[in-house]
Amino acid sequence: MVSFNKELIDYLIIGICAIIVTFTLAYYGLKKIGKDPSNILPVNFANRIWIPLLIFLISLFCQIALIIRLFRFEYTYTVIGHLSTIGIILSTAWFLIIILKVFKARILKKYDVSTSDNLKARKVYTQFMILENIIIFLIIILSVGIALMSFDSIRSIGVSLLTSAGIAGIIIGLAAQKAIATLLAGIQIAITQPIRIEDVVIVEGEWGWIEEITLTYVVVRVWDKRRLVVPSTYFIENTFQNWTRNTAEILGTVFIYTDYEVPFDRLREELTRLLEKSPLWDGKTNVLQVTNATDRSVEIRALMSAKDSPTSWDLRVYVREHLLVFIKENYPESLPKSRVSLKTD
Repeated sequence: MVSFNKELIDYLIIGICAIIVTFTLAYYGLKKIGKDPSNILPVNFANRIWIPLLIFLISLFCQIALIIRLFRFEYTYTVIGHLSTIGIILSTAWFLIIILKVFKARILKKYDVSTSDNLKARKVYTQFMILENIIIFLIIILSVGIALMSFDSIRSIGVSLLTSAGIAGIIIGLAAQKAIATLLAGIQIAITQPIRIEDVVIVEGEWGWIEEITLTYVVVRVWDKRRLVVPSTYFIENTFQNWTRNTAEILGTVFIYTDYEVPFDRLREELTRLLEKSPLWDGKTNVLQVTNATDRSVEIRALMSAKDSPTSWDLRVYVREHLLVFIKENYPESLPKSRVSLKTD
């Protein structure tokens, strides 16, 4: 009895010292490596990994104690065995998730979505964000499954349920059909990419940007700072507008209604002057056409191009305002008006 206690105490002292030394060396070693910008590890890698590292070392310490049979009671082996196994599985899954996030951050550093020509960057960001969610989901599911399989009683229950609960499985499958469809839609979005991060879209009549894409839902940042949360299946099953599917460039239109007497050539000259003066115009498209005529007025459409949709919106507002001012100041008789003809006997 005394010998057993002495062996256990000696092991505890040596093991705790070994954990402290190993943890300290690993923590400060990773911290030093992270300070070097040429390394793949980020600066805060040591701070992110210290909890799973400590759990792993303690669990490993307990597993070694079980192997060399230091404990007296059988229930101690059962409890510590399960806890240490779960600790190793948990810490390993934690390690994998952190490494995945570090790898993603390292890759995405090469791409900047804030630039005007950001199509490739948005494509890569979208792929990595969705694939990251898929991989993390799989890691968690596998970790939980492996942890549960370490319990003999749960494993036997699981086997009996699988062999005798076929009807229940069908019911659960039908109940989870919508959830599974949503998950599959998220995976399909990652592969086919009908939408990408920072794409400009019109969804349910709302104009905004794709802010976040997950496995089950998409967040659209509406122009007035509201957030529209849409199920992933919406972008697979419904029609929506994507203004930046292939390029961020977009054509803007301005409609103006005037009298028949308006000089169209002078309006074209003024539109050209306004566009050349504005930094919002990308210098590519400049068109003014009469697109309709009614018994009261003519419809004039000014067509112009900009590098992206927010810039196009500002350019349209600018052109509309200044064209109206130009007509009002130079050709006030060309503003829309109603004509009445009076006949006298």
